[in-house]
Amino acid sequence: MNYKYFPHTEADIKAMLDKVGVGSLDELYAEVPESIRFRGDYELPEAMSELDVRRLFATLGSQNKQLTCFAGAGVYDHYTPAVVPAIVSRSEYLTSYTPYQAEISQGTLHYIFEYQSMMAELTGMDISNASMYDGATATAEAVLMAVAAAKKSKKVLVSSTVDPKILDVVRTYAHFKGIDIEMIDSADGATDKADFERKMAEGGVAGVLVQQPNYYGVVEDYSGYAETVHDGKALLIMNSVAADLAVLKTPGEWGADIAVGDGQSLGIPMAFGGPYVGYMCCTEKLIRKMPGRIVGMTKDSRGQRAFVLTLQAREQHIRRQKATSNICSNESLMALFVTVYMSLMGKQGLREAAEQSYAGAHYLCDRLIATGHFTLAYNRPFFNEFCVRYDGNVDSLQERFTAAGFFGGVKVADDIIMFAVTEKRTKEEIDRLVEVV
Repeated sequence: MNYKYFPHTEADIKAMLDKVGVGSLDELYAEVPESIRFRGDYELPEAMSELDVRRLFATLGSQNKQLTCFAGAGVYDHYTPAVVPAIVSRSEYLTSYTPYQAEISQGTLHYIFEYQSMMAELTGMDISNASMYDGATATAEAVLMAVAAAKKSKKVLVSSTVDPKILDVVRTYAHFKGIDIEMIDSADGATDKADFERKMAEGGVAGVLVQQPNYYGVVEDYSGYAETVHDGKALLIMNSVAADLAVLKTPGEWGADIAVGDGQSLGIPMAFGGPYVGYMCCTEKLIRKMPGRIVGMTKDSRGQRAFVLTLQAREQHIRRQKATSNICSNESLMALFVTVYMSLMGKQGLREAAEQSYAGAHYLCDRLIATGHFTLAYNRPFFNEFCVRYDGNVDSLQERFTAAGFFGGVKVADDIIMFAVTEKRTKEEIDRLVEVV
């Protein structure tokens, strides 16, 4: 039978069967037990015209409820300029993600190089790799880096204010590497510095992981942390929301050795949870401990600028026992996405988007507190995300938000709800959210 979309002709199939020494496809699959073979008819819909197919999906799509998002907790509803998906969708970029052959992959290598340059500048670090899966896995890989650099110690301190979702991934990686994760206490929504110093004084620490802003949206003061960590011969790892670094003090300025996080906030749509992109930047002395790959710029035989894979420390390229990680890919297309976004926005645009997010969050916080039903859960500085304590039933409140067309915050405790505001949220939307209360 001739199937329109099957690439193999009858002659092709016969040639392959002859090669393996069988006479037919039935004979090829004779080893498959009859008990697990499907002999019925596939439940496929009748053929439709293109117009009918579009109508069908439009009907299905209309069943989704479009909510105005005031939730964050690691994923944020930022604006995506229309030109970004237009460029990213070009056929030149929708090719194989691994640029093994530099001579035919100059376009891919070029944009990865630009991505690295921008992320290094955004984080205030020396080096960026060619991206990771997402922020959580990038953070877990950073923990492995710290232990590999320490060589003798397998203990990593993690602040209790780190996102629980990230912590779960870190614990999973650590479990199978025999790494001891020890938590630093928190006080009023921020890392307890006294507990941090006490645990560092005990010694045997390979790394310390903190988050800025932390899970509760608090902008923490990490003054003195880097000095204490380095005095203990350990590495400081800082996880940050990428877009926030347009205005906040960078990990490099805090003295961090490794900067990690998710790049989703750089214009990538929420998209039901992905795909996103993880970033990882570090100091130059740690370059050979980084997982993944690094693209570098050089000159070809004619003296022209060219791009190459400068460092490839993953197990596909070198002996497994020498590899820094078994991570086998990267989110290259999403790295292109944030590269185009940052190129379009520029430093001023990134700053303006961050400032609008900050202003909107503080306006919403003030309006909620003015209702008399909310109090600020943690009396500390925050950026575009904050926690408030509610005097009623949080679950019931969120149901009312949903009914009114809002994704109204994230419940982080029985009486605490966390709101996030981005540059997409208008004053009118904020006022309508408060009216629901």
